Amino acid sequence: MSHIPSPALLEPFAAVPGSARPAEPGTPQPARAPTGQRILVVDGDAALAGSLTAQLRRHGHDPVGVRHGSAALQAYEDVELVLLDLDLPDLDGLQVCRAIREVSRVPIIIVTARRSELDCVLGLHAGADDYVTKPYGLRELIARIEAVMRRTRWQPAAARELDLGRLRIDVDSRQVTVDGHAVALTRKEFDLLCLLAAQPDTVIPRKQLLQQVWGDSWSRRTIDTHVSSLRGKLGGNGWVVTVRGVGFKLGTG
Repeated sequence: MSHIPSPALLEPFAAVPGSARPAEPGTPQPARAPTGQRILVVDGDAALAGSLTAQLRRHGHDPVGVRHGSAALQAYEDVELVLLDLDLPDLDGLQVCRAIREVSRVPIIIVTARRSELDCVLGLHAGADDYVTKPYGLRELIARIEAVMRRTRWQPAAARELDLGRLRIDVDSRQVTVDGHAVALTRKEFDLLCLLAAQPDTVIPRKQLLQQVWGDSWSRRTIDTHVSSLRGKLGGNGWVVTVRGVGFKLGTG
């Protein structure tokens, strides 16, 4: 049964102790940083989320917080990025992530206490662009937000459409098909695939892939996790070939 959130669920979290109080009516507001993003914070813990929204606001962003997955499904269309916890009162965060990704390309960063590699893989398969585990450092989270937003503005290949036999990639619409069937990829997966597809006969070094797709925000298992996810979505390990000690190249499936 569908659940329509009340207007209260869509209101920003209340300020936590120690955070700045809202200005009185009529008080001039400081100018928002021009680089700030409209960010939806989805977290079942109101205290943690309230603290995070306050910190994001101090860094020049424009955050709004909700506690329920159903509220997130009503609010994501009005933001530029979603920070999504997996443990929500009404829906599992993975379900929310899949539902958003089916209809939108808004960047999603999962921020969760679930720390296992399996949880990370499931999150990426569900459509997340990045996966951050709690507890995290604020500077790291801000860096990941900035890296994800940079990638949304990056065009990975000069060619607008790549036709590689069974595999077709439309760069402008960011659509991928295998044997005529659409394949839903996250932003990182799409950028990784485009880099490989733009040079199908070339082994691209691991370091180059990390720098171009993930910038300064990556861990030792970042590329391996995404390659595994990409292979699964394309339908076989043969689509991305590992050249041990060097990097990766596009295969033929």
